[in-house]
Amino acid sequence: MDPLTLGAFVAIVTVFVLFSGVSVATGLLIVSGGFLVVFDGMRSLELMPEMFFGKLNSFALLSIPMFIIMGSAISSTRAGADLYEALERWLTRVPGGLVMSNLGACALFSAMSGSSPATCAAIGKMGIPEMRKRGYPDEVAAGSIAAGGTLGILIPPSVTMIVYGIATETSIGRLFLAGVVPGLMLVGLFMAWSVWSTWRNTGLSVMSDRRYSLREKLEILPRVIPFLLVILGVLYAMYGGIATPSETAAVGALLCLLMAIVIYRMWSPASLWVVLRDSTRESVMILFIIGAAGVFSYMLSSLFITQSIAMWISGLDVNRWVLMGAINVFLLIAGFFLPPVAVILMATPILLPIVLAADFDPYWFAVVLTINMEIGLISPPVGLNLYVINSIAPDIKLKTILKGSMPYVGCMVLAIIILCFFPAIATWLPELVMGPVI
Repeated sequence: MDPLTLGAFVAIVTVFVLFSGVSVATGLLIVSGGFLVVFDGMRSLELMPEMFFGKLNSFALLSIPMFIIMGSAISSTRAGADLYEALERWLTRVPGGLVMSNLGACALFSAMSGSSPATCAAIGKMGIPEMRKRGYPDEVAAGSIAAGGTLGILIPPSVTMIVYGIATETSIGRLFLAGVVPGLMLVGLFMAWSVWSTWRNTGLSVMSDRRYSLREKLEILPRVIPFLLVILGVLYAMYGGIATPSETAAVGALLCLLMAIVIYRMWSPASLWVVLRDSTRESVMILFIIGAAGVFSYMLSSLFITQSIAMWISGLDVNRWVLMGAINVFLLIAGFFLPPVAVILMATPILLPIVLAADFDPYWFAVVLTINMEIGLISPPVGLNLYVINSIAPDIKLKTILKGSMPYVGCMVLAIIILCFFPAIATWLPELVMGPVI
């Protein structure tokens, strides 16, 4: 069978298996094993365990459970409430200031947790009831938190960026830096839309009657200092030449656990057990997907599917930006149905050679890919963040949450367009800190 035809058949079977309800990792192993047996014979099954564990035999993978522990430790405390309250006191008299407070809290919290659902849950529990009480429309209250939560996979430390770095063998430190300025740009776009939308729909009616004195504003700031110290500590360890990204992740995990125990008094062994249990569960899930994706990539390469697709696309006589547009559409559709980790591990073996052949920067592409994955987090049918918000505020209909998040999808699309015109937004900081890529 022609490799391109076989590739289309593999794609159809993969979609069918994943939609059957099995887990992503199990589905990838079923598809990989089935096609290897059919086209390479039973002997190919002997290589599957080797491919699986070979993909996991990477020191860099240690950073994944460590960063997940960071997020789990922070999520288990009232850290999100402290962040929210500090920003709310400073922005309460600004039209749309409460939405800006929530988005700012989402940005800071995501920089600590690296998890979109955790950010939605932590900030949404305080932010959504408060916004509704002040008279903000349900669409704005729910949509802004759902969108703000997506920042968790772009603003470092990001597990998604770590997975991309491992899958493409690119520098995780550079990937983290590449996400900083685009992440801040997205926060700015989200805030700009929120202020304009709130002013248009409610005017000054949602402004709080409460006026905080300068003393009240300043006394809340010490609660934010531990966050900033942890972030600065992690960044200094990574970019100061003290530790590798994996070692830095361990430093961050230790600092977050200490902050949870010392500052937020999470003394209970039961509470610590919950943090470690949940972190282990999520880490194993991600690592299982990584191992299964390694087998899936081996199957695609062994059957010459990856190489044929790359050769076919590179042979097309189209403008490279048309090509990038097609890649974005593919990533957008894939993100509607699959979690970001699965999309990265399945798609990058095929897409990265094409991206490099078209002379695009792999770190710039990582940011574009991640923003596409962010859109998938607030878009049906999967839209994980939509369901997280719905669980926090079950009386807000899923349709309302989706309607409120759509303008923020537009902001993300605008961010991708801006990055296409000004790629230095993503590449400037890594080159400034770490020098040009050799």
